[in-house]
Amino acid sequence: MNSGGSPRDRVINATLQLAARREFGDVTLTDIAQEAGISLADLRELFPSKGAIVGAFSRRIDREVLDVLPKEASHEPARERLYDVLRRRLDALEPHRDALASVGRWASRDPLTAAALNRETVNSMRFMLEAADIDSEGPVGSLKLQGLALAWSRVLEDWFAGDVHDALSTLDRELTRGERYVDRAEDFARLTRPFYSFAQSLFGWRPRRGRDHDDDSDYPHARA
Repeated sequence: MNSGGSPRDRVINATLQLAARREFGDVTLTDIAQEAGISLADLRELFPSKGAIVGAFSRRIDREVLDVLPKEASHEPARERLYDVLRRRLDALEPHRDALASVGRWASRDPLTAAALNRETVNSMRFMLEAADIDSEGPVGSLKLQGLALAWSRVLEDWFAGDVHDALSTLDRELTRGERYVDRAEDFARLTRPFYSFAQSLFGWRPRRGRDHDDDSDYPHARA
């Protein structure tokens, strides 16, 4: 039973401990409440679902990575800056490898939960790009975010199957591949920008701004 920290932290820690011990699909909300030392009613006030707890853990890792970044701007190339940020993220996740592997297997069997967790990953990658001083705005920025989220999923797959060295090799390879795609996308964006501006002035069209999915309400569908 967890007795230290805030109730939210106790729930997150309890969830990770249970996921490390057995398949996350078999873990119930009641199990989590008991492990955290709180009532089911109190758990309901804190989180609506297991997926929301996993999302809160992801945001906790975001903070852990961002808090230890150097305050001075790096003069390394963008790719190297991003590699360093994501290496730090992998280091922060290392103590939770077994739990996250269990969570990953659970999410892979539930498309709605997998989609919600993908949105959480995209939001995390937004801050990882920002930490590396890489722009993530506009159409090309959206491409960077989703592409990086997919690349990160491949990194985690190799991390679960092998070790951190395998994962870092995959990260290096994925960033090299992504860099080529982004260069092409930016070239295309430069070519099409005059037509985009013309359409805006002619039709008064503006793109709709999507909201960030960065709160617990993203997981109303996640199964207990």
